[in-house]
Amino acid sequence: MTNMIGERLKAIRSTRQLSLEETAQITGVSKPMLSQIERGQSSPTINTLWKIATGLKVPLSQFLSEPGTVYEIIRFNAEKAFSEPVDKMRAYALFPFDPIRNLETFFIEFDPGCQRLSEAHMAGVEEYIFVFSGTLKLTFGEETVILKEKEAIRFRADIPHRYENPYDTPCTVHDMIFYPLKGDTYV
Repeated sequence: MTNMIGERLKAIRSTRQLSLEETAQITGVSKPMLSQIERGQSSPTINTLWKIATGLKVPLSQFLSEPGTVYEIIRFNAEKAFSEPVDKMRAYALFPFDPIRNLETFFIEFDPGCQRLSEAHMAGVEEYIFVFSGTLKLTFGEETVILKEKEAIRFRADIPHRYENPYDTPCTVHDMIFYPLKGDTYV
């Protein structure tokens, strides 16, 4: 997977004619780290990968998806999680970014005590979250929403937001991220 991420990062940079230095400036990830990722010498953390995806304005799963087929059956595989142990969170790309539908879907596990800040996605991005089990606390600026099992929310993800599980039991969610076509905006 490390080589695939590096190859995709290099392809995006090449297509956009960005130098490593320019990419470092727009992503907030150092030039040496970007170089190591591209060469397959470093496996980026989920936070680093989110910074790269956000800075380049591409879906996170663009770095994680396998080549497409006519159909795809997903078999849950815990080994394919990308996680950040400090955040106590594991995310599984169920359906990687689909450029026809402009969306990607994840199954996410939040351990008790999890706190994950997500920087603003590009303009117009929406997230749709359904809580399978447990309770999830979402914060948008000064506003906090508590979602319990079998509750769902749609929200603007083009603003900073925080996911938290301050409770004693794990929380599992389905997260679908919608990327608008160019010129579309959140309604």
